[in-house]
Amino acid sequence: MTSEDIGTPVAVVTGGARGIGLEIGRWFLANGHRVALIDIDGTTLTATATHLDNPARVLPVHADVADPQQVQAAVEAVARRFGRIDALINNAGVAVFKPIAETSFAEWRQVMATNLDGAFLCTQACVPLMRQGGGGSVVNIASISGLRASTLRVAYGTSKAALIHLTRQQAVELGTVGIRVNAIAPGPVETEMARQVHTAAIRADYHDTIPLNRYGTTGEIAAAVGFLCSAAASYVNGQVLAVDGGFDAAGVGLPALRRDALA
Repeated sequence: MTSEDIGTPVAVVTGGARGIGLEIGRWFLANGHRVALIDIDGTTLTATATHLDNPARVLPVHADVADPQQVQAAVEAVARRFGRIDALINNAGVAVFKPIAETSFAEWRQVMATNLDGAFLCTQACVPLMRQGGGGSVVNIASISGLRASTLRVAYGTSKAALIHLTRQQAVELGTVGIRVNAIAPGPVETEMARQVHTAAIRADYHDTIPLNRYGTTGEIAAAVGFLCSAAASYVNGQVLAVDGGFDAAGVGLPALRRDALA
């Protein structure tokens, strides 16, 4: 590791092999960071690292963020390779879209383990290295479903609401040691997962409900994350930024989802 490398900031992105996480990783690379991408999907992660083709600045780490031992091993790998952590993006997440009565306890726990436990474990593991470097920034990727209830999201929405409160708890405590913690609450975003689970009727309802009349892009979410991790947001701590085209402000439910729940 050269002296130049030692001074280059490092961002850790969980769920970084695809979608929003990958776009966040690209944002950090484009803005002078080295990046560690953590993902449970080893095959996709390897393909992503090959596609990025920047082994000096990209470290793929295969790990399950819901497993304490794997998280600790992943962060130790980052420390060995890069020697510092300046930003942590807790993006890894899973979703189960079922009515309450049909959501099993195993499905509930899977969602909570990844979306909530993962952010707790990864932040806890990264904080010591951030403190050694004088501070840093954590951004938890929540969801608009954590701010407003929605049909078929009992596990997902609850996990994201809990993640928003975890963000505030972390911000209050870690702010005292120079680590800012904020959350992004994306609205509907054009991702592979959205294309798989959003029917034409649901997409039409979202377009009708969102004042900007469209889905967001992964680049727009990444830019918001980048802002929160930058010096421009140096006095922003414990906040939830909805990047949703005005969806939360509109406050209207989706008829298609309600119909699906009653079917």
